[in-house]
Amino acid sequence: MLENTVENDFKLRVEKFLERQEFMKHIGFDLSVIEEGRTEGWLDIKQIHKQQKGLVHGGVTATIADIVAGFAAYTTVPMDCHVVTAEIKVSYFKAGTGEKLHAIGTVIKKGRKLNFCEAEIYAVEGDKKSLIAKATTTMAVITPQDINHKMNA
Repeated sequence: MLENTVENDFKLRVEKFLERQEFMKHIGFDLSVIEEGRTEGWLDIKQIHKQQKGLVHGGVTATIADIVAGFAAYTTVPMDCHVVTAEIKVSYFKAGTGEKLHAIGTVIKKGRKLNFCEAEIYAVEGDKKSLIAKATTTMAVITPQDINHKMNA
């Protein structure tokens, strides 16, 4: 049984949120590593993920970058806070081809209201792994006061 620690708390919070991640489930993305300030996930590439030329659609790549960066940021905020994407920039290096995509998200700079994060997306074919995209994101921290302020406005 897991100890009741802050580390386990953020893992449990993320796992609870994953239950309600309908779009993530829809595309078949699985978050497999949850550490403080870092997450990883995998996507089996299927026809639904491809654009007209048979390559992984850029929107799929951007989506999984956003997911891993966002959840990496979420592991660093207090229990009563959330994060949302304030900004994302994706640089595409190579065409997405292969069997799977592997996404790694990390918090580069944690702040009180903003977290700067990065995500790397790799295409995997057998034992070959190629970096196909990198994203930089700014994740805004949403506090209970932010939510209460909006409700009272």
